[in-house]
Amino acid sequence: MKVLILGGTHHVGRALVEAALERDDEVSTLNRGLSREPAAGVRALIADRADPESVRRALGDGRWEAVIDTWAWAPRVVREATRLLADRAGHYGYVSSRGVHRWPWPSGADERAPLVDGDPGSIDDADYAAAKRGGELAVIESFGERALLARAGMILGPYEDVGRIPWWLRRLEKGGRVLAPAPANTPLQYLDVRDLAIWMLQSAERGLGGAFTVTGPPGAITLGELLTTALEVTGFGTELVWAEPDLLIRHGLPLGMELGLRMPDGSAPSGMHDADVSAALAEGLTARPLRETLADTWAWLQAEGDPTPRPDAPSPDTWLDAAAEQRLLDQLSHS
Repeated sequence: MKVLILGGTHHVGRALVEAALERDDEVSTLNRGLSREPAAGVRALIADRADPESVRRALGDGRWEAVIDTWAWAPRVVREATRLLADRAGHYGYVSSRGVHRWPWPSGADERAPLVDGDPGSIDDADYAAAKRGGELAVIESFGERALLARAGMILGPYEDVGRIPWWLRRLEKGGRVLAPAPANTPLQYLDVRDLAIWMLQSAERGLGGAFTVTGPPGAITLGELLTTALEVTGFGTELVWAEPDLLIRHGLPLGMELGLRMPDGSAPSGMHDADVSAALAEGLTARPLRETLADTWAWLQAEGDPTPRPDAPSPDTWLDAAAEQRLLDQLSHS
């Protein structure tokens, strides 16, 4: 296909570019050109997404079979792009989020769960859920049935810049004893970023439209499997010390929030890791083994170093105060 990727330098965008090149697609990217040199074989269009005239100039008279948009902020930016491209692209894929569903998420929810309100013309990005929903509505306005809304859950794998697995890998790398949020058999639901990218490109090629919950199968892995597999693929000799949530709360340690296992008040959210993804699976979504995801993420970190966090990502010290962790570890060793 002839593909235009709006973004293309970080996390999902970078995975999309690499997956498209592996398919021998003809790839163009549109971004500010500030973060990374474009991959070999990519036509780089330079523009500020927040400046419609800049985008218009960069697009020129280009036409594409598919567009994939990774924008995560003000919905009006998505609307401007979709209006420019409505008659020049056959299909528009938008990387959305399960966050567009109204909270609290029902257990076992699918695409029919209630949605938040969104305004496709809004310039406000303070409310992530409303911004993503506004982006969805903007895409539907211009592309209708030619629009694919990929409502992603937790996205892991190489190039992650939101502070989940890279943070855990660097923490485990230090060795010794580290706290982990019990219970170890807590189920996790996630998708490797490369599997998301492949599915979106294949779906664009088929002209698939509609909204889909896009994450891995529920119940496929547990938190204990995630962390022990991370130790296995890295070879770290770190000891995991499992601590119950109420104990972590009393010591002011928000461990578990980074993986969506806890709310700030310490409660365990429902619906976070048991979404019904049968619709996406029926449309060809696949999930690679956990071991591959973790090994490749570690190899990327070793090769390129820690990524620059997204502007809206928590700071690295959000999840753990080292002194508080040590106090609890000392308490547990004497109990």
